[in-house]
Amino acid sequence: MNENLTSFLVATVGPTASGKSALGVWLAEQLDGEVVACDSTQLYRGFDIGTAKPRAAERRDVPHHLIDVLDPHEPATAGGYRQMALAVLEDLKHRKRLPILTVGTGLYLRALLEGLAEIPQRSEGLRARLRASAGEHPRGHLHHILDRLDPLAAKKIAPRDEQKLIRAIEVCLLARKPISEVYRLGRKPLEGWRAVKIGLMPQREKLYERIHSRTASMLEQGWMQEVQDLLKSGLDENAKPFDFIGYRELRAVLRSELSLKQAREAIHQATRRYAKRQLTWFRKEPAVQWFSGFGDDPALQADVFRFLESQGVEAGRGATERSV
Repeated sequence: MNENLTSFLVATVGPTASGKSALGVWLAEQLDGEVVACDSTQLYRGFDIGTAKPRAAERRDVPHHLIDVLDPHEPATAGGYRQMALAVLEDLKHRKRLPILTVGTGLYLRALLEGLAEIPQRSEGLRARLRASAGEHPRGHLHHILDRLDPLAAKKIAPRDEQKLIRAIEVCLLARKPISEVYRLGRKPLEGWRAVKIGLMPQREKLYERIHSRTASMLEQGWMQEVQDLLKSGLDENAKPFDFIGYRELRAVLRSELSLKQAREAIHQATRRYAKRQLTWFRKEPAVQWFSGFGDDPALQADVFRFLESQGVEAGRGATERSV
């Protein structure tokens, strides 16, 4: 394939419950495409209902990639996602299929499109020592350490966010330079692709209504039973996916720490907050064409289709190419 040709990819971004999956499937049907999930929670096998993985009927025979690719004990990282996504994109380009990314995790999209700096691998020994040190000192200890190592990074991380603080300190110590400097250097942007970004921006109250109704639907589909089965399987109760919204609350119900009503309200609140964080992130994403509404609305779908045509993305041409 001529290296001077650039292929299109379409990235749909928006808050949880905004209909990204439905829009992605519809666009794939119209444009000879395949869906590529860009969501840190959907990578994990067995955690299905609460991560809103599209069911078989919802996929409508459209191939989906990067769903169910990790076991619950495996770490999910932006760098790991990028490597998997690059392999998928290469395959789709070879088969002349249009990649349609459904993006719930903005960091993963940024990692794919802009590249990542060369950062040291995790050191479980160092992490254990940092966690132990945090337990032996007053609150804010880790933040003080990071502030000495990299004041710029410390300003961007909340003093109570232990996970991010440990990772930042770990990188500073292993790389022997501030993490902010590490991230400035060595990024390699995605080459050979032109990303066209579609943003979904539903009205807030309608989005919250959908979040609440979707939670009810997930519970009716057997979400509680899924959590119970995962725990009965012998999976470590502290496995990372049990920290996902809903899974931690339903686990608490099974432990008799919460009532189902309390868990439902906690899930609603956590999901609304997550949607706000997603929108805050995606508003900063450059070159997004925003549409008001939900991705399963036929009128919105038609508007998106017309916009993509105006950008040169055409039905029946797979991963459309044009000279650079």
